[in-house]
Formats: sequence, structure tokens, C-alpha cells
Amino acid sequence: MGWKDTAEPLLTRMPAVQRPEGHVPFKRKLAWTAGVLVLYFFLTNVFLFGLQGQGSDVFGRFRSILAGGQGTIMQLGIGPIVTASIVLQLLGGADLLGLDTQNNPRDQVLYQGLQKVLVLVMCCLTGLPMVFAGTFLPVDSQVAASLGIGRAGVKWLMFAQIFMGGVLILYMDEVISKWGVGSGIGLFIIAGVSQQLIGGLVSVPAIGSSEAGLIPTWFGMLFGELSAGGAVLAPDVQLGSVLSASGFEALLFGSGQIIALVTTVLIFSVVVYAESVRVEIPLSNTRVKGARGRFPVKLIYASVLPMILVRALQANLQFLGRILHAQLDSMPAWLGVYQETQSGVSQPVGGLFYYLAPIRDPSDWMWFIGLGGSAEPWQIMLRVGIDLTFMVIGGAIFAIFWVETTDMGPEATAKQIHNSGMEIPGFRRNVSVIEKVLERYIPQVTVIGGALVGLLAVMANMMGTIGNVSGTGLLLTVSITYKIYEEIAEEQLMEMHPMMRQMFG
Repeated sequence: MGWKDTAEPLLTRMPAVQRPEGHVPFKRKLAWTAGVLVLYFFLTNVFLFGLQGQGSDVFGRFRSILAGGQGTIMQLGIGPIVTASIVLQLLGGADLLGLDTQNNPRDQVLYQGLQKVLVLVMCCLTGLPMVFAGTFLPVDSQVAASLGIGRAGVKWLMFAQIFMGGVLILYMDEVISKWGVGSGIGLFIIAGVSQQLIGGLVSVPAIGSSEAGLIPTWFGMLFGELSAGGAVLAPDVQLGSVLSASGFEALLFGSGQIIALVTTVLIFSVVVYAESVRVEIPLSNTRVKGARGRFPVKLIYASVLPMILVRALQANLQFLGRILHAQLDSMPAWLGVYQETQSGVSQPVGGLFYYLAPIRDPSDWMWFIGLGGSAEPWQIMLRVGIDLTFMVIGGAIFAIFWVETTDMGPEATAKQIHNSGMEIPGFRRNVSVIEKVLERYIPQVTVIGGALVGLLAVMANMMGTIGNVSGTGLLLTVSITYKIYEEIAEEQLMEMHPMMRQMFG
């Protein structure tokens, strides 16, 4: 008896969102999508009962990629889903599962059930250290005393809320995937990153704060010192001092955010251009004479979504480092040296976890203008090299896994083209022939596209972006938005021409 027979009773009984029977009207899809997004925003503002303050965000700059909200029911975000996907992709890539998700309906059900079980396991493996290790989520002593269950009891109560949030986001993603437009994971990332981008553009500082958005900062520079609640905007940049070295530096990398603005616009432009670069393979329909089409192999064939997997792997490594730092009385210096920032977050400044930490913004590496912390230039360059290598190679590897596990590879795509009644003009109508033609393009484009996306993500982080959005988050937002736009256009076409819906199934 194999593992499939043993696990089938459990995996087939996992709760699932029922697929719609027949066509779902476009307006109804938009309604489901909007409703889930409203629920998501609501849950990211529901703070954990029993929590004192917000605590320190264990994900830090990865928060925009993993979505969710620090100290809320959505504390875990899409982290468990992404981590479970990494495990499944590695197991599937090594052919250890023995599941044929393309042709066997039973294996499809088992795969979906296994994914849900892994997500629940990851909710526990991620949520338990957040609650019980260190001071990531500090307990409110008054709540513990009033309930009479002690601090340990309140921690278990907070974990139950976090676990429930992880389950909710799993099924919210499934609702959008089956009843809405796009994918839930993609929409949650867009929601989080868009909030940061808008805040980076128009936010006005609160009392006692000197941080402001790009537009208020430039308004203050052009029309004098503009105050909001007693806080002066852009204190380090005045037009009269721009010609000085410090003023020019602040204009470019400080409150002026010129480089951040240029980088953000450039990333938007490059991703939109890369999405339009493609190799088009001509197709003809064997059933309808004269009907022709094209199969596009895009430069970013695997999409930007594999970058979530790469950054999630980095986030988990940094999470492990912070847990070890919180639990060990004297952490070995070679493993990691941590320093607490003004916001109360411990960051690695030396050791292995320092070199494995991704570059977040210009302050992490521009030692030649007084940034980069206390690290030596060779240490900074080594960290940059490791981050670049990790992202470029990791992006290419996970892109290959993504293509193979989502039935986008040459073999699966050739079968889809053949089953739809299409063929490549000038070639025999045979699946193996179509597969050989696709093998000339898909594997190479997948590797090049994955590596390119990894390079863009690191470069965006190094230059900085509006709202301190991570480069990966910005790439994901642009790419996912572009794909949702294409899907909406396709849905509208199907609504206008029902015959098209019959042709494409």
C-alpha cells in the first residue's frame, strides 16, 4: 500500500470551495473579488486579542511580499501558502510524490488536499515561534490577569487567532481563484504594495515625526517649510542647500527620493515592456479551415510569481536567525551578530545571517557616501554578491519548477495545443512534433526570464523605491496587475462573444 492509499481518506476530506457549475458572469466575478478584498482589508486591521502594542515585525521588509498585517489576525499573511508551495515544488521536481496532476483526476484531488494539509502544518510551524519565541508578539499582562489564564494561556489564545487567520487567507485565495478574477495571493500582494506606494507618495507625518511622502516633501521644498501637526517636512532637504554635498545626497537618496522615483518608474516600464516581448509560434486549426492563431512564449514566461518563493525562502532564513538570537543566550559570532534598531527590530550586522540578508535599500551598501553601517566595504560587496547570486540563480531554478508544476512545460503545453485541434503549419500533426518545437523556446526563455526578474528585484532594492516597497514587491505588483488587466479583457471578450467561450472552453 503506497502513501496515496494511506493518506487518501484524509486528503479527500479536506474542506474545499466548490467550483462553479457553468459560466460565471463577469460582474459576479468582480463582486466576489471585491468582497474578498474588502474582507482582507478588514482582517488586516483586526488586532490580536491579548497583544500589547504591535510587537516587532518578524518579516520586516518581506511584509509587502507576504501580505498580511503585523499584530493582526493576518499576521502570517500568505507565508504558509508560499512555504507549502516551495515544499510541494521541491518534492514534485524530484518526482517523490508520484502524482500525475495533469491526466489523473484522483491525483489532482490528492494534490490539492496535500497542499491544504501542508499549509496548516506551516501555519503551526510559523505561528508557534512567533508567539512563544522572543518578544515578537508581547502579551498584555492586564488581559492575562483579568482572564485568569496566565501569560501562557494568552499566548495560546493569540496562536489560535493567528492560525485561524492562516486558514481564512487560504480559503479566501481559493474563493478568488474559482469564483473571482486572478488569484487571491496576487491580489493580496497588490493590496499591500499599493498601500505602501500611495503612502510613500502622499503621506503627511504625524506629530513628532519627520517622515513624509514624496509630494508633501517637494511641496515643502518648493514653498517653504510646511508643517503638519507640528512636524516640519523635508528637514534634510532645502533648495538653497542642494548644491552642497550633503544636500545633493539627501535630494537623491534622502527625503528628496529622486532615485527612488526614477527606479519605481523604470521598474514599471521594464516589466510592462518585458511582458510584451514574446516569441509567437504560428498555429492553424485542423477543424476550421483558414482559422489561424499564435501561441505566445513571453520573455517572463513563468511570470514573476516564482520570485515570491525565492524571497519567502530568504524570509524564512532570516526568521530562523531571529528566533536563534532570541532563544540563545550567547549566539556564536560566526552565525550572527544582531543589533536593535530604533524601531525595536533586531537586524543582523555580522556573521552568516548578515551575509544571507537581502539588500533592502541604498543605506545597506553605499559605503562610499557614508552609508552601509559599520561593515567593511568587502563585507558589503560580499553581501551584495550573495544576494544577487541567490536571486538570479534562485529565480531561474524556481521558474523551472513553476513551469513544470503548473503544466506550462513543453510536454503539457503540446498536449493542450493538440487537444484543442491546433497544429503548427508545415509540421506533422503529432504531439511529439509540437513538443520538439516548443522545446526550442520554453526552457531557454524560462531560465532567462527568471534570472532577469531576480536581477531587477535586487537592482530595485539597491536603488530604493517609493514608500520603501521592496523591489520584488514592486515587480510582483506590476506583473500581476498587467496579467489581471489581460484576464479582464479576455473575460469581457467572452461576455461579448459567447461563441468565443465555447471555443476556449
